[in-house]
Amino acid sequence: MTHAHAHAHAHAHAEPQAQAHAEPQAQAQAQTRPAHELRADSVTLNYGGRDIVSNVSFAIPGGKVTVIVGANACGKSTLLRGLSRLLRPASGHVMLDGRDIHSMPSKEVAQVVGILPQSPIAPEGITVRDLVARGRYPHQGWFQRWSAADDVAVERALTATDTVELASQRLEELSGGQRQRVWIAMALSQDPDILLLDEPTTFLDVRHQLDALDVLADLNRERGSTIVMVLHELNLAARYADHMVLMHEGQIIAAGTPTEVVTAERMREAFALESQIISDPVSRSPMVIPVGRA
Repeated sequence: MTHAHAHAHAHAHAEPQAQAHAEPQAQAQAQTRPAHELRADSVTLNYGGRDIVSNVSFAIPGGKVTVIVGANACGKSTLLRGLSRLLRPASGHVMLDGRDIHSMPSKEVAQVVGILPQSPIAPEGITVRDLVARGRYPHQGWFQRWSAADDVAVERALTATDTVELASQRLEELSGGQRQRVWIAMALSQDPDILLLDEPTTFLDVRHQLDALDVLADLNRERGSTIVMVLHELNLAARYADHMVLMHEGQIIAAGTPTEVVTAERMREAFALESQIISDPVSRSPMVIPVGRA
């Protein structure tokens, strides 16, 4: 049982009536969360005049967990940056609800789309709670003050990522894994309808990798959020994804359910990897067993 689940379990015993009332509310929220469409239309993305992603078109399935996988330097992170408005396409368009995302005001986009890049940068000396609270910025109007709802969102994000006890510490005092969990908390506090994460399990040990992915799966299931992430670890990607996107040399070579995407033939094409595919004994998702030279 993860810390977040243990906390929820204990809370259920403490306040059964409140819990019973909260669950239908959470389900109703998941059902009523607006369905946004994020898609790439013939998008080419480049750095320094060199195309990294070439003429890619695809739509993110709403209300699902999508995981982008592929070998190093295949364009996964670049594609995510393009979808998140951090990188303007050299050609083509990224469309959010039928509008070019680069023509929309930043704050309007940030109310719908949250992004956790691979190496985020924080102001020096900032505390964990202050950093997580910054996720609430898109929800504050010109004259709107910090509200009780903002407090609730921050506390929920800290609890879900097992970082409550770190709240008063400065970010630079934390280990790499602790910092990564705090950044995930900041993204969660924003409570976006679409959350994009670039390798959110980097720096995390196995237990915290699973905890982080469980938190994101809960966000999808309970609140109806669309999750899109780049993951390095194929078997975790297959376990947590509803929809997988496999990239190779700047192109999408397969997209669909994990069972459709994770095949021995595709692993050979994308990773030059000889493998056998078996059923994960825990999740029944496809599991890649590499065949080494030995």
